[in-house]
Amino acid sequence: MVLFLVAAFLFTGTGGAMAQPEEDGLINTLEEGTRSNSLVQLLIVITLLALIPTVLICMTCFTRVVVILSFMRNAIGTAQLPPNQVIIGVALFLSLFIMSPVINRVNNEAVKPYMEGSIQREEAFRRGLEPFREFMLRQTEEKDLELFVDLSSEERPENPEQVSTMVLVPAFVVSELKKAFIIAFLIFIPFLIIDILVSGTLMSMGMLMLPPMIISLPFKLLLFVLVDGWGLVVRSLISSFR
Repeated sequence: MVLFLVAAFLFTGTGGAMAQPEEDGLINTLEEGTRSNSLVQLLIVITLLALIPTVLICMTCFTRVVVILSFMRNAIGTAQLPPNQVIIGVALFLSLFIMSPVINRVNNEAVKPYMEGSIQREEAFRRGLEPFREFMLRQTEEKDLELFVDLSSEERPENPEQVSTMVLVPAFVVSELKKAFIIAFLIFIPFLIIDILVSGTLMSMGMLMLPPMIISLPFKLLLFVLVDGWGLVVRSLISSFR
């Protein structure tokens, strides 16, 4: 939906009827100029469509979700299970679920009014960006925001709402990575305890040549299933954004 809004902004950039000149030479010149502008706009749209998914990933909860799911897989000890495609797919749909209030606001406040012609594209872009900014401000820690404000060449804003988007986005990403690592540490603790117990037991029995991972993996999988690990992780992820 956001991609469609940006594409609509660019394609409608050259609007309005053009008066027909009387001279044929001037008509040809204007037609060539219009055709060139259309090609340039098409190139800009294609470039932005390639970059916007990466930008939107950095402006949503996707980073925290995919990092935590990857850490959880490593904590269990199954390096390739679930596969990367499954991890990314689950993270994507969880992100859509978490970001659904923001997406609905963008649709109601920016996309629909713009498609109906009640607002201009600049106003639609501002309205569409505002819900994402509010989400990022709620999830960004104050010291991370202050760090990038100090590193930037901009004047220090009076309140967080006045921080520019170019400063807010990297502060938000750093804050998301920090929170993801904290949650991942808590996920690692019970599995680490199982590894320590299994390793100590094998050493006390003199079985030094038997890798502890072979013995501890079934116990970690059993623990994860018994406590409904997927449900706990998903519930904790969603609750961390509320």
